[in-house]
Amino acid sequence: MAAGGGGSGDPLSPAGVPCAFSPQSQAYFALASTDGHLRVWETGNNRLHQEYVPSAHLSGTCTCLAWAPARLQAKESPQRKKRKSEAIGTSDQIDLLALGTAVGSILLYSTVKGELHSKLISGGHDNKVNCIQWHQDNGCLYSCSDDKHIVEWNAQTCKVKCKWKGDSSSVSSLCISPDGKMLLSAGRTIKLWVLETKEVYRHFTGHATPVSSLMFTTIRPPNESQPFDGITGLYFLSGAVHDRLLNIWQVRSEKKEKNAVMSFTVTDEPVCIDLTLSENKEEPVRLVVVCRDGQVHLFEHILNGFCKKPLSSNCTIQIATSGKGKKSTPKPIPILAAGFCSDKMSLLLVYGSWFQPTIERVAINSKEPHVCLVRDISSCWAPKVETAITKVRTPVMNSEAKVLVPGIPGHCAVVKPVTPQAEELESKRKLGENEVSIEERLGAMDIDSKKGKDDLPQTNSFPVLLTQGLESNDFEMLNKVLQTRNVNLIKKTVLRMPLHAVIPLLQELTKRLQGHPNSAVLMVQWLKCVLTVHASYLSTLPDLVSQLRTLYQLLDSRVRTFQKLSHLHGKLILLITQVTASEKTKGMTCPGQKAKLVYEEESSEEESDDEIADKDSDDNWDEDEEEKESDKDEDVDEEHEEEDAEEKDEENGEDRDVTSEKELNGDSDLDSENESEEE
Repeated sequence: MAAGGGGSGDPLSPAGVPCAFSPQSQAYFALASTDGHLRVWETGNNRLHQEYVPSAHLSGTCTCLAWAPARLQAKESPQRKKRKSEAIGTSDQIDLLALGTAVGSILLYSTVKGELHSKLISGGHDNKVNCIQWHQDNGCLYSCSDDKHIVEWNAQTCKVKCKWKGDSSSVSSLCISPDGKMLLSAGRTIKLWVLETKEVYRHFTGHATPVSSLMFTTIRPPNESQPFDGITGLYFLSGAVHDRLLNIWQVRSEKKEKNAVMSFTVTDEPVCIDLTLSENKEEPVRLVVVCRDGQVHLFEHILNGFCKKPLSSNCTIQIATSGKGKKSTPKPIPILAAGFCSDKMSLLLVYGSWFQPTIERVAINSKEPHVCLVRDISSCWAPKVETAITKVRTPVMNSEAKVLVPGIPGHCAVVKPVTPQAEELESKRKLGENEVSIEERLGAMDIDSKKGKDDLPQTNSFPVLLTQGLESNDFEMLNKVLQTRNVNLIKKTVLRMPLHAVIPLLQELTKRLQGHPNSAVLMVQWLKCVLTVHASYLSTLPDLVSQLRTLYQLLDSRVRTFQKLSHLHGKLILLITQVTASEKTKGMTCPGQKAKLVYEEESSEEESDDEIADKDSDDNWDEDEEEKESDKDEDVDEEHEEEDAEEKDEENGEDRDVTSEKELNGDSDLDSENESEEE
């Protein structure tokens, strides 16, 4: 049974609209559109079978749906007995359809009676219901929600049987094992629960984003020689929001093995998945995946162990218009949902519009890797109007009434000025003088076409403006969004933008980073948010390096000069701090206080004399006392020296007399030795 994700404003919610084929024969296709209406289509003749509008369809929109198993039939309430005709007519028909709402309630709708069967409210969830799963045997219903809990309901009594906490964050997906004894639950991590004890049996790594789909792919383990306990050895599949990889996990007895054994790669986020169960080890698993870009991928693989490389699809199916004519060109038609028929050799494709879809049965041709079906659905896209013309009433225009025109939410549509040619044509069409002119009609609408500075886009329209600007290359529209400086607004915009706009946004940011430095500062904030929020999506792109080659080269060139700039930055900071410190000291005024002591320096000459005297005094400080003691001895010595000097003078006088006599006698040439002897 194929199932699609629930569409909501949350950027981490599954893409697409809740939808599912009825079990076994796939005779009906249930679809819960965004306007809150439940529509059931007949797959055989593409006709609307039933339409149901819940009482709270605007406040509590449908977020998920699930058909009851074929063996579970609708049971009447105990207040009214079932008629024989009803019992005979409903014995072989699919009856109950469970609808989960955004307010936490669950509605059980009977497709046979065409009315609401019962409500599951009391003791249930306090927040949005993310997934619903029916039990195959006991008629119980399991649901998970954003309130982190898993609830087990009794569909007959409409009461809660058990409620337990499933994860530390919101629980987004559920799946019951083939034997009905185990339950898989997933938020970002995947847990395997024992339904009898409500205890965790195994943990699995999971995905980086919330898991949107869980499905068991095998009924029996590949190794049939070992005893089978009902769960060990089975494979199951998981897909996540904004993730292009579908992982295959195996329930093993070893608790250490928590990673996926293999994975399938697709072109975009999966919105609808269906598969055929493998009953033995030789039978391959057939998988059909509808992506957000409108393509269908077919896989056929035998699950027999670990595989490192992600497996690509065996066949890809697309639908496009014929494009006949000179002006017309072929346009792709999005495929909304797909599911295997009971014979497992053909597919049911749902394509076109959610309000008027086209359902077609197509044979599987796995020999061709790519199949493009040409279809003309121009007639199917037009809504069928069944209301009589007489019931249509034209509203009366009042001068005080304001008319909302289509456009961007929160903005007034631009009104083109009326040309004189149009005024002439309108004057020709006038049948009487009392008819209101176009100018008066536009005045009654009170449309302000002036653009001012205050006419800024609202925050909830930024993702829409960004996507439109990237698709149309509108420079002014992109400037309105990319020039914002609010970091929180940038994060919200990046979260809500579609995945197909991530690569064009990165290319636009690369162009703007090469421009003026002031704009580059803003672009860095956008680049940081895009790379952190959409890292898991970018890592799955095979040609990411070639697409972002210019960005890599730009970042490399900027980083090369970072070390030099950091050195220069450090030197400039030192200089600036010194300059500011000197300016502060200059600007400071001395406090008005009188000095207690004033010292005045003398002239340089006096300073030099004093310094010399100080040095002498410092060098000879230990000799002063010795001089005082030796003064007395010197006086005594001087007296003795004077006496000796007098004696010497007398002797010298005698010697002089002798020498003079010798000179007269000519004895001056005698030797010094003789002189000494004579003396």
